[in-house]
Amino acid sequence: MDFKDVPWKEVVIDTRDFVVFKDGFPVTEGHLLFVPKIEDWDSLAKCYKAAYAWGYDWVQKGICDSYNIGQNVGEEAGQTVMWPHVHLIPRRKGDMEDPRGGVRHVIPEKGNYRKGDSNGTR
Repeated sequence: MDFKDVPWKEVVIDTRDFVVFKDGFPVTEGHLLFVPKIEDWDSLAKCYKAAYAWGYDWVQKGICDSYNIGQNVGEEAGQTVMWPHVHLIPRRKGDMEDPRGGVRHVIPEKGNYRKGDSNGTR
């Protein structure tokens, strides 16, 4: 991949297997993209492993309270840059009113499947 063609410009780290970029339109402060240099399963798995480790480290250091990791695969799923990349989105207490449902919020009315329960549980 020629990284001059991607919309992300700010490199955080460039490794042998992937590049970590700051997201150009971050959902929260610190939103990163892990982009494999080769489009194959092994390279993408390394991105997921690195994103998970990075997020875990941030929680341990108190940089964020938790995190989401995700990927948009295909236009119908919201993918706009057609090269695989893994999002690491740091989360902090109070960054949204009710975060329950997490990644399910990709379809807003489906995010909080417990909404309306009297005690919030099933």
